[in-house]
Amino acid sequence: MIQRYRASAGIMLTPAVTLIGIFILLPMLLTVWLSFQDWSTQTPFSSASFIGLDNFREIFGPTSVGRDFKGALTNTAIYTALSVVLILPLSVTFGLMVYQHDVAGGTALRTVLFSTYMVPMIAVALVWSKLYSPSEGPLNQMLGLVGVGPQPFLSSPRSALISIVFLNVWQQVGYFTVLAIAGLTQIPGSLYEAAKLDGANRFEQFRFITLPLMRRTLLFSAVIAIINAVQVFEPVALITQGGPVGSTNVLTYHIRRVGIERAQGGLGSAMAVMLMLSLIVVVCALFALANRKDQE
Repeated sequence: MIQRYRASAGIMLTPAVTLIGIFILLPMLLTVWLSFQDWSTQTPFSSASFIGLDNFREIFGPTSVGRDFKGALTNTAIYTALSVVLILPLSVTFGLMVYQHDVAGGTALRTVLFSTYMVPMIAVALVWSKLYSPSEGPLNQMLGLVGVGPQPFLSSPRSALISIVFLNVWQQVGYFTVLAIAGLTQIPGSLYEAAKLDGANRFEQFRFITLPLMRRTLLFSAVIAIINAVQVFEPVALITQGGPVGSTNVLTYHIRRVGIERAQGGLGSAMAVMLMLSLIVVVCALFALANRKDQE
């Protein structure tokens, strides 16, 4: 009986495992292999020659290749950190507003928030590029009504990356609001009733009940937000092309420019491997921190 169950389970899992192996694991292994090769994307794989760690030395070296990579890595880290710091509090706030019925039309608000996530990022990037326009953009027109001059949202190195972050937050916050609502539904209402009887106010209920019991939901949301943020590509490719002065040159766009436009497949693969390793380290650190908090 057990053997028959295992056999049927194996048969059902085979298609999914095969697709994962072909479209995820195989490209990952190929990228790792190419990171140790001197290879041009304009030539077949058979032309690749093993060079060891030279690609990694070059991307971390003092040359222009190393400076550009480290700049792109820094931009990606800043973009990711700002996105997570903004998305998580906003999603919890909106989730509380909808779930606790503090705002009239909570269902409509939930629908509007989630609908932003359903809009393709390409369309979002094109719309926000018009909103940020220095002359006819609605944002600068509204600022003009209160006596503030046109702001260089996308043309200034100081504000360009932050402007892309706001675009990402607007598109992503609805999805994470739904996750926050799902976490709130798992908290027993009796805990809030007991807290009220003990004289706890709204802030104390949030601090001592809501946040501790939503820790796992927030951890999951943080991991997903980080993974989404490091994959940012469309807004940069469509709006800023990595500028001005490389201020929005994130790793995904830089890898594409090095690996495809410059045909340096080995260097691009090494950069992709470092991005993957950085992501793994950050996610593992988050889980380790969460486990430590649980033990305390």
